[in-house]
Amino acid sequence: MPEAAEARQPDTALDAPFVKQLVKIWRAEDSHGAWEGKSDLDLLEPYILDKEKRHALPIVGDPDPDTVWRLELFFNAVALSIEKATGVMIQPLLKMHHEGFGRMVLIGGRLIAVNKQLRDVHRFGFENLAKLAAEGDKYVADGIGMIQKFPDAANY
Repeated sequence: MPEAAEARQPDTALDAPFVKQLVKIWRAEDSHGAWEGKSDLDLLEPYILDKEKRHALPIVGDPDPDTVWRLELFFNAVALSIEKATGVMIQPLLKMHHEGFGRMVLIGGRLIAVNKQLRDVHRFGFENLAKLAAEGDKYVADGIGMIQKFPDAANY
């Protein structure tokens, strides 16, 4: 029985609002139609770093441009999800050292809705699709909560 539940997990995670938003952003980035034939799971596959893949990565390393781009798309999906829920325009800002540490902030008005300290960006990924969805949902909920707590700053 646990195997059957595990087999359904990707479908359930694919239906998560955050994951749907992330897929939409990926598809919007495909200006030449190169990913039209790819499934949503194929597009999200680079975010999945199971234990074997994570173990194969060096402990210390510089992130490649594709990894940084995936990180940016992830937080763009967070920003857009917060925007849709609150009506406050959210701007993501990334400041990162070439060695893979820095900060991502999502700003609405004069409010920092989400503040994420980044480390080991070359290892950015999630154990499975459900954890990707849960982490995205967590950032979205945090951002919505900050905007609800400080609406005057967010709408300034």
